[in-house]
Amino acid sequence: MPDNARSTAPAAGDLAFVERRWEEDVLPTLTRYIEIPAKSPAFDPDWAAHGHIDRAVTLIEDWARRRPIEGLTLETVRLAGRTPVILLEVPGTSPDTILLYGHCDKQPEMVGWADGLGPWQAVRRGDRLYGRGAQDDGYAVFCALTAIEAVQRSGAPHARCVVLIEACEESGSGDLPAYMDALAVRIGEPDLVICLDSGCGNYDQLWGTTSLRGIVNGVLTVEVLTEGMHSGAASGIVPSSFRIARQLLSRVEDERTGAVVKDFHVTVPPARLTEARAVVDVLASEKGDLFPVMPGMRYAKEDPVDLLLAGTWEPALSIIGADGIPSIVDAGNVLRPTTSLKLSLRIPPTLDAERGTRRLRELLEADPPYGARVTFKAATPSPGWDAPATQPWLLEALHAASERHFRKPAMFKGLGGSIPFMAMLGERFPRAQFFITGTGGPGSNAHGPNEFLHLPMAKRLTACVADVIADHYRARRG
Repeated sequence: MPDNARSTAPAAGDLAFVERRWEEDVLPTLTRYIEIPAKSPAFDPDWAAHGHIDRAVTLIEDWARRRPIEGLTLETVRLAGRTPVILLEVPGTSPDTILLYGHCDKQPEMVGWADGLGPWQAVRRGDRLYGRGAQDDGYAVFCALTAIEAVQRSGAPHARCVVLIEACEESGSGDLPAYMDALAVRIGEPDLVICLDSGCGNYDQLWGTTSLRGIVNGVLTVEVLTEGMHSGAASGIVPSSFRIARQLLSRVEDERTGAVVKDFHVTVPPARLTEARAVVDVLASEKGDLFPVMPGMRYAKEDPVDLLLAGTWEPALSIIGADGIPSIVDAGNVLRPTTSLKLSLRIPPTLDAERGTRRLRELLEADPPYGARVTFKAATPSPGWDAPATQPWLLEALHAASERHFRKPAMFKGLGGSIPFMAMLGERFPRAQFFITGTGGPGSNAHGPNEFLHLPMAKRLTACVADVIADHYRARRG
C-alpha cells in the first residue's frame, strides 16, 4: 500500500466512540478491579482460598457479557490446581484468527506509595489512573473488547478474534502451557497475535515491542554456622556468610561497572541496533525522565544508544530479596549463620534460558570459598523473545493507525522485561505476525509504588488496535 493510500482506508477505531466507551463503561469497572488484591500465586500461595483472583475474573466476566459484540462467547476455563483462564471468542467473516492477550493477576503491594495513593485504591488525577494492576495488565481485556466493538460498529469485516486472559503471568505463566494444550483446537492457529502487556517509549505515539529479555531467578544461600554466634567471639575467625556471598556474586557481575560476565551475552542483531538509534533520536530529550533517580545520580552508561541496549539486549543482575538478615531495629552483634539472596538475572532475548540457568548455578556453586555450604536453587527460567520480521501490511497498518490517532508515526523498540507468553507463542506459531504493545510508559511504574495507567494513551491504543484488526482483514482478504 503506498503512503498516500493509508489515509484513504476507513478508520475502524472511531476515537470519539472509544473515548466515550472508556469514560462511561470501562473506567467504572477498571476502578473496581484495582480495588481487588488479586495477587499472583507467587505472592499469594493461598490465592484459591482467598478468592481475590476469582473476584477479578467474575468482574471481567460480568463486564464482558454486557458488551454489544455480535457473536461474543465467554468461558472461564479451570484446570485442576491451576489459576483460571478467561477465553472470549468473536466469530469473524474470514477463517483467519487474531489472538489478543492480557492477564488479570497482579504484583504485590510494595511500599513507597505517595500520600493519597495506595495499591488497592483507585485514584484518578488528571490523565492518570493510579492503583495496582490498572496498567499491568487490567486494562488489556477492556482495550481488546472495546476495539472489537469499535470494528463491528464501523461495519468493517474482521477475522475471528480470540481474547485470552490468564491469571498467572506475574508468576511466570506457569499454568499457561497446560491451557494452551487443552485449548489448542479452540484457539486454532492465529496468523496475528496482539499482546497488550508491554511498554511504550512515550505517550505521544503508538509503540511496538520487538524483543524481550528473558530472566533467570533463583535463591543463593551461603551457610557458615549451624547457629548464630556472638560477633565478638566468632568474627575474624569464621568467615562472614555475607562476605562469601559477595565473592560469589563477583563471579557473575563486576561490582564496579555492573557488567555481567561474557557467558550471558549475545551479539545484538544489526536491525535491532538500527532500531535503537532511531528510538534514541525520538526520545533524546526524555532521558532524564526515565526513572526517579536521586538528585545527582547518574545512569550506568553515558551514550544513549548504549544505555538503551543495556536495558534491552544486555544481561543485568539484581538482588531482589534477602533472608537471614534481620531488620536494623532487630540486629544484634551476631555473626549470622546464613545469608540467602534472591537473584534476578535478566538475559538477552536470544540467549538460551535453560543453558543460562545451568551456567549461573555452575558459577555460584563451584569451589565454595572456605568450604562454606553454597547452594543455588533456581526457579523455572523464562526465555526471551525476538520478533520475526514484520510484514509490510502490518508495518503500514501500525504507522497508519498511529498517524490517525496520535498524529505521529509508530515507533519500535525492545523491552527489558519478560512476557513468558511470547516465547511460548513464538514456538507454537512460527508463521504468525506479532504486534506487542502496551501502556507502560515513563513513570507508570508497573511492579512498584504509584503505578498508573495513562488514560489518553490507553484510549488511543484501543482505537489503534481496532484499526489493525480491520487492516488485517483487508490485507488477508483484500
